[in-house]
Amino acid sequence: MYKSLRCLVLACLFAPLVVFAAGVDINTADAAALEQVRGIGPARAAAIIDYRDKNGPFKSVDELTKVPGIGEKSLDSMRDQVRVGAAKSAKGVK
Repeated sequence: MYKSLRCLVLACLFAPLVVFAAGVDINTADAAALEQVRGIGPARAAAIIDYRDKNGPFKSVDELTKVPGIGEKSLDSMRDQVRVGAAKSAKGVK
């Protein structure tokens, strides 16, 4: 019983680290998820989502510099926390 409880506690403690290590997918993240990235607040999160909605999914993390308010320095500070994954497909589109 004690061993099971200890394993559960350790799993709960380290689970956020696993999610963080994977990085936030800038193609699918909502504003709340984007705001978990160091250097992204509500305004930058909104700008990323707006850019993504108007221009389609990001092909690389480097494209974040095309978002107003994000330059090379900002990108360098968040690069290890973000990633580009598969984009959400529109309903009815294959």
